[in-house]
Amino acid sequence: MVEVMDRGTDACKNHLADCKVMDIRQTRRGWLQECLLGCEAKSEFKYFIGTNQVAQSLEESEFLMRCCCQPCYEFKAVVKETNTDAELLTVNRPFSCCVMGCKCCCAGQEAIITSNGQQMGKIKEEYFCCVPTFTIMDGEDKPKYKLHSPTCCGGVCVNCFTEGCICGKGLCKAPFWIFDYNQENTDGGKATHTGKILKKPKSMMTEVFTEANAFEAVFPDDADIAMKATLIGASVYINSIFFEESDDQ
Repeated sequence: MVEVMDRGTDACKNHLADCKVMDIRQTRRGWLQECLLGCEAKSEFKYFIGTNQVAQSLEESEFLMRCCCQPCYEFKAVVKETNTDAELLTVNRPFSCCVMGCKCCCAGQEAIITSNGQQMGKIKEEYFCCVPTFTIMDGEDKPKYKLHSPTCCGGVCVNCFTEGCICGKGLCKAPFWIFDYNQENTDGGKATHTGKILKKPKSMMTEVFTEANAFEAVFPDDADIAMKATLIGASVYINSIFFEESDDQ
């Protein structure tokens, strides 16, 4: 039990122990690079607690995979502490079938989050019909949270208006709500979300000239360091499967 609680590097523990919200900002690619046909750059992110940048990451992936296998290509992203390059966490995303409903013969998407060589958690695609749904697991592969967009119409449609709509920009917000796994599965779908991963709206200049995305990870109150690391990794994973291929979102 002690080994489970003590997972992760010192950098991971130091930054995430008291962290409630993590801002994750994709590095903006130059407009010329965006326009070059076939030039699909590696995803790079910076991680902020408040206004303080604490880490950055650059994915490791094959060029042909990025060009030909969007949005399901294999990659590895090591989140490193700013100035020291000490590892906070690592996101390992194996190649798998694209996210889609009612799969019958191919494996679901997943990403495994590690730190100091130890598994912190995993995010795994569930079988669904209309609303993409994921399970967040702990280091022992035990379900901890359920992750999906807010819904309406009895849970069969994504509700696009839960984060508000100010001057038309609200529609650019794409929330994924975090629910306690046990409550989500026992109360008939009426569970209250305890955290969220929110793709935030961007300025018009950013929308037109870059594919840079920004996310806010709001952690549940009961999330420990391992679960916070897993949810940060889930934010990078969510970007890769829903928002990376094009910026029409």
